[in-house]
Amino acid sequence: MDTSNYLVFIFKIAGSLALLIYGMKIMSEALQKMAGPQLRHVLAAMTTNRFTGMLTGTLITSAVQSSTATTVMTVSFVNAGLLTLAQAISVIMGANIGTTLTAWIMSLGFSVDLTSFVFPAFMVGIILIYSRRHRYKGDFLFGIAFLFYSLVLLSDTGKSLDLQHNKAVIDFFGSFDVNSYFSILIFLCIGTVITLIVQSSAAVMAITILLCTTGVLPIYLGIALVMGENIGTTGTANLVALGSNVQARRTAMAHLVFNVFGVIWVLIVFYPFVNMICHLVGYDPNGPTLSATQLAKTLPIILATFHSFFNLFNTGILIWFIPQIEKIVCWIIKSGKKDEEEDFRLRFIQAGIMKTPELSVLEAHKEIASFAERIQRMFGMVRELIGIRDDSKFVKLYTRIEKYETISDNMEQEIAKYLSAVSDAHLSDETKAKIRDMMREITELESIGDSCYNLARTISRLVNSKEDFTEQQYERIHQMFELTDDSLSQMNVIIRGRKEYLDVNRSFNIETEINNYRTQLRTQNIYDINNHEYTYNVGTMYMDIINECEKLADYVVNVVEARMGTRRVEA
Repeated sequence: MDTSNYLVFIFKIAGSLALLIYGMKIMSEALQKMAGPQLRHVLAAMTTNRFTGMLTGTLITSAVQSSTATTVMTVSFVNAGLLTLAQAISVIMGANIGTTLTAWIMSLGFSVDLTSFVFPAFMVGIILIYSRRHRYKGDFLFGIAFLFYSLVLLSDTGKSLDLQHNKAVIDFFGSFDVNSYFSILIFLCIGTVITLIVQSSAAVMAITILLCTTGVLPIYLGIALVMGENIGTTGTANLVALGSNVQARRTAMAHLVFNVFGVIWVLIVFYPFVNMICHLVGYDPNGPTLSATQLAKTLPIILATFHSFFNLFNTGILIWFIPQIEKIVCWIIKSGKKDEEEDFRLRFIQAGIMKTPELSVLEAHKEIASFAERIQRMFGMVRELIGIRDDSKFVKLYTRIEKYETISDNMEQEIAKYLSAVSDAHLSDETKAKIRDMMREITELESIGDSCYNLARTISRLVNSKEDFTEQQYERIHQMFELTDDSLSQMNVIIRGRKEYLDVNRSFNIETEINNYRTQLRTQNIYDINNHEYTYNVGTMYMDIINECEKLADYVVNVVEARMGTRRVEA
């Protein structure tokens, strides 16, 4: 066969793989859209222990036909603080089991002629796509039709290429000793690298099945490629997690640790394990060579069976060692105190089946207290920001404040969502009143976060203007910051409910003091601008800071009032 024909076949295989990846993509996306928020609800609600978490991961991955989609979704949940690391690890274990269904679909595509199914599926799919109510069902049909059609094309291309009679290909694969661990390790690395590059274990599985069914790739080396796919498929989640918080990065790393451990123990018992799978299917890898038809029916089933047994056994072993896996990934990805503070995660509200309303309200109250403490830390950063003169340090701290503002928004939304779910239960009037007050608390706390960010933006505006406050202005700002920080400290005392220190009047007195000081500084500012102590632009930014502090103090009083409203109900 000349070079031009080889190029044609290479393009046919590459095109078929592209069609397979596209088919998997639109099929998975269509299933996720059809399921809608139910998938996220199931993932958040069904992870109360390691076994339900594993089952949830299995079901979701079987439904959407993408372990990557489930893993990435899980990483995002951890990043949002809705799942703990231990819960996420159990879901990922289940995702590995669920993805074995894809291998069985692949084996079906190679061992059964699906041409008669593909074209009717395209026809029905296009009709559904143009009907608004069933568009996603049409997308799903198109996706699965593309998937099966690509497998038909791959199978036909392999047959027409006549690889089993191609001396160069046979000699290449024959140069590897199937009884050598070195050969197994080489193909394991090849499978890992190819999967990392194409970001699709399904595509690599299809190539593996194609090579095995033509008889040129021994089953031992094919299984080594499948093992490599299991490691390579963890790359997507780790890439997605790069920009996430520490816990999310640890979740993605846990996926890698899980699969690497599985590969290690299978390598230790590789030949006995593979021989056991082959005998279960009725194939002797060291026996006489089967015909092309027998290979096409038998080897895809062996690969799918191995993939299933590998993940089932691996999960069956490691599900008992989730705490140890958690320790390992925490050791690999370390975090300092600052990293822990800047990770957005709900510390007290746990995703899962709703507890009693009283316990749920208690958890929400603890979460609000944590929210309030975080907000005061944010204000502390603002106080530090105004004194920084080094540009790189200024940008670094300003970026942290921006991150805290985003965290503030997320915490308000997630606590509110949790309280809304609690309020759907049958509640007493007392508990309903508590929830209403808590809703007000988190709204005002988020407003305090906005005020802190506004202060940081004003300070940034001052730096960019190349102007500066006078020494006297700095003294007055620091005095206002001191009063504001006092009000936040008193707010935290009241939220935590330490009765021995509780002095509600102190919060109102500080707010009155801030109002009076703001009025005094506003009058002084007009006088100083008229006397040319500083420019009008500097005076504007100066009063923006003072006014924002006064507004922040108002939000603090609103939080205190909401909290005391809760306490009045309790009394």
